[in-house]
Amino acid sequence: MPDQKINILAIESSCDDTAAAVLCNGKILSNIVATQEVHQQYGGVVPELASRAHQQNIVPVIHQALAKANIDKKDVSAIAFTRGPGLMGSLLVGTSFAKSLAMGLNIPLIEVNHMQAHILAHFIEEDGFDKPEFPFLAMTISGGHTQIVRVTDYFKMEVIGETTDDAVGEAFDKSAKILGLPYPGGPLVDKYSKEGNPKAFKFPKPRVDGLNFSFSGFKTAVLYFVQRETKKDPDFIEKNLKDICASIQYTIIGILMDKLKKAVQETGINQVAIGGGVSANSGIRQALRDAEKKWGWKCYIPKFEYTTDNAAMIGIAGYHKYLKEDFADYSITAQSRYKF
Repeated sequence: MPDQKINILAIESSCDDTAAAVLCNGKILSNIVATQEVHQQYGGVVPELASRAHQQNIVPVIHQALAKANIDKKDVSAIAFTRGPGLMGSLLVGTSFAKSLAMGLNIPLIEVNHMQAHILAHFIEEDGFDKPEFPFLAMTISGGHTQIVRVTDYFKMEVIGETTDDAVGEAFDKSAKILGLPYPGGPLVDKYSKEGNPKAFKFPKPRVDGLNFSFSGFKTAVLYFVQRETKKDPDFIEKNLKDICASIQYTIIGILMDKLKKAVQETGINQVAIGGGVSANSGIRQALRDAEKKWGWKCYIPKFEYTTDNAAMIGIAGYHKYLKEDFADYSITAQSRYKF
């Protein structure tokens, strides 16, 4: 741990949450998130509305983060921000603000890959939470991503499996939409599945080579199943909602765990960490706890507030880049597609 206090102000604006956090030597002093409810009536995120809301939220969110951390802006050591991947309009708001503030304060600017940050969230100084040891496998699961990553150091990461089409979060949300559930539907599928029979209905698992995933065929199978059954009985969904949700969740978790098990076998690495919005799913968390007992894995499950988009994870990534003096130039631009 460094002798001096390193205060990182972190900004996250990759999708529809405006977030700011302050970390001191890897420990969170504040972690503020402003969510945008405007998208619910449209059944998904509207990029133009998201970027406008970021413009409204970014100043008060950063002000609140600094105030809660009891830090003056002159005490900030560096500013970390999400460069990508994400919605370009949203990223531009955070990137432009971070560059301007860093320039105004004459302090270093640190660019962060959003997906790397989901993995590095496990290194936030948090009581009662172990940190993974290198090397480990990380499964990043969200509305836009499904990846298995071999992590050998803080910024040495290799994607060894990823989705060939839709992400797992998309599969949850679209399945929920087919069932007439409001957006975002993924958490509702999780909620209803707790009281349903996971083996009531059988859905196909896609056959994909290697460690890659595919969810487009699964979504189609759910759609055809619901159309077929509601044709026979218009009240089918209402009568069987909990069982349908449980069966959908059971199948999706099975797809994820099959690939994760294969990755552990192929790499010989049995330390597994999860990250991303879908890692808040109770069924996935339980499946990993079961894997620890069944196969002797060591699993790392983040706190709920670090699963969805937040600035604390951007801050911890920024902190480790600060220690390496890995700073960005003021000419840097946002990237909607940003591989690591």
